[in-house]
Amino acid sequence: MRTTVRLNDDLLKEVRRYAAERNTTMTRIIEEALREKLARKSGATRQRFMLPTFNGGGLQPGVNLDDNAGTRDIMDGLR
Repeated sequence: MRTTVRLNDDLLKEVRRYAAERNTTMTRIIEEALREKLARKSGATRQRFMLPTFNGGGLQPGVNLDDNAGTRDIMDGLR
């Protein structure tokens, strides 16, 4: 669909330069900017998620979370 939008001259120059640097069109840049703005307004970019939790009784014997190399060795089956 075609429409007319009035932009500040400096903003128009900046959008043209930005589009040229990315080898895309001004239309695409404006569309993406509007989509991002509308998504932020509606909260669509914020999705709740749950992290899984396990009741395993704590760390396995020999695991020391302060020792990254040792923990990695245990995970790799080297200890």
